[in-house]
Amino acid sequence: MNDARTPIPPADPTGTASPGDTPGEAMMALIRRLYPICRSITGDGVRQTFRILGEHIPLTLSEVPSGADVYDWTVPREWNIRDAYIKDSSGRRVVDFRQHTLHVLNYSVPIQRTMRLDELRPHLFSLPDRPQWIPYRTSYYNDNWGFCVTHEQLSGLRDDEDYEVCIDSTLAPGSLTYAECVLPGQTDDEVLFSIHSCHPSLCNDNLSGMALAVALAQDLSRRERRFTYRFLFIPGTIGSITWLSRNEAHTAKIRHGLVLTNVGDAGPVHYKKSRRGDAAIDRAFQYHLRTSGVEHGVIDFFPFGYDERQYCSPGFNLPVGVYMRSQHGAFPEYHTSADNLDFVHAEHLEDSFRHVRAVLDILEADRRYLNLKPKGEPRLGKRGLYTALGGKTGGQSPEMALLWVLNLSDGQHSLLAIAERSGVPFSALQAAAEALSKTDLLAEVEGP
Repeated sequence: MNDARTPIPPADPTGTASPGDTPGEAMMALIRRLYPICRSITGDGVRQTFRILGEHIPLTLSEVPSGADVYDWTVPREWNIRDAYIKDSSGRRVVDFRQHTLHVLNYSVPIQRTMRLDELRPHLFSLPDRPQWIPYRTSYYNDNWGFCVTHEQLSGLRDDEDYEVCIDSTLAPGSLTYAECVLPGQTDDEVLFSIHSCHPSLCNDNLSGMALAVALAQDLSRRERRFTYRFLFIPGTIGSITWLSRNEAHTAKIRHGLVLTNVGDAGPVHYKKSRRGDAAIDRAFQYHLRTSGVEHGVIDFFPFGYDERQYCSPGFNLPVGVYMRSQHGAFPEYHTSADNLDFVHAEHLEDSFRHVRAVLDILEADRRYLNLKPKGEPRLGKRGLYTALGGKTGGQSPEMALLWVLNLSDGQHSLLAIAERSGVPFSALQAAAEALSKTDLLAEVEGP
């Protein structure tokens, strides 16, 4: 059975953002719209989410059938849920899926029975140290059922009462759905953005990543692009493995990659390096964060976290890092109901947008050049270059940027490499290279 691909044409957003909204406000509006949907690694909740994203950016959906082999994994059965509850003997819902999607163990098999608390208790999950929060738990690859409850709810249940337990779900052959937005550029070289879309009502992890990806795709669609940009919305782990198995030959085109997650909270910016550690995306992010003056952290690659570990597996070793604010598992709200609409903010989403956009600007502008008169220092004055750039740049004369570009333009050093070594701002070196390229002194070197 072949994978099915269905294009979703973009449409005007409805009930999402107002024309005067800032990018951060527009992202928050999209998060609010997506928040109530119960998502998982498969199912209609994922498709509903993609339909909404498709109102903002052009998406193509792929359906990979259950049972398909994807490297060492198998695409699972599709899971859908309509309702779930625990009722006490009076018929009152003491736990109600309609009140919060986290209340059900994700991928629970269907059940409808009446039982006492001692039988029900092994299927209840709570956080004793956070008694008002609901945990997020899953059972993707082991048939099980359960409810995630606040510890206050659990404490209110009685040993001598009969409880009606219902999970109205289906787990049956279907398909795994992922979505792609591809923005062609001047070259086939790609920048890959990977965003996991499988979590239910969790805002930072990862509605924020989806909203940021939409904002970036919209912004890039209005700009001239050197690279082709691919935005991949996938279920975590099994989604990236599935995509890689279906697109292995295509991965040779990926020049830079970024996983987006946890981008809307108030924590400081973090960047996790790719497995390579010195890929251009790693160096560009470190350079940007170091020169921006913001509080930040840089994390060396380790084989756990999000889908970077699939792209960076030794069989691919792709240049894919992770942009996030608070690191996964390092904030109390992680994988709980406290990761809600109050935890993410428009200002932090917009700040994340600015950081990622600044790094893309560096990657788009980064070039390698060849000094056409490398023997000795050429006369800049007779070519009018001492005044072409004007003013001071970062406490250095514009001539210093010219000299650094000329000296290191040996066909090997890119502008980013020159900026890292010289301490001259990237923008000044870019301006110097553009000025020199208009003379007989410098030529761009083609190729990656």
